[in-house]
Amino acid sequence: MEKKTFGFICFAVIIEAVITYWNRFFVDDSFSWKMLASIILGILVAVAYKLDLPEYFNLKSNFPYVGNILTGILLSRGANYTFDLINKLTNL
Repeated sequence: MEKKTFGFICFAVIIEAVITYWNRFFVDDSFSWKMLASIILGILVAVAYKLDLPEYFNLKSNFPYVGNILTGILLSRGANYTFDLINKLTNL
């Protein structure tokens, strides 16, 4: 699979994660401290270790740290979610 295509698929997954979190916090009114802690920890790890998934796919942002934040949100979804995603993408 072409690297840019894989990058766009990752963006779709990241956007899905953001919408899921948004719905959980603001639409369903089911605030979860665990979920918030997961998001914060994921973003802190991504920023601290300069993890930037979009940049890996040569997708540059004009805004600093956006790639780190988006990567952190993806990390916050957890290992099972990320592992399942990688398995699905590698089987395409």
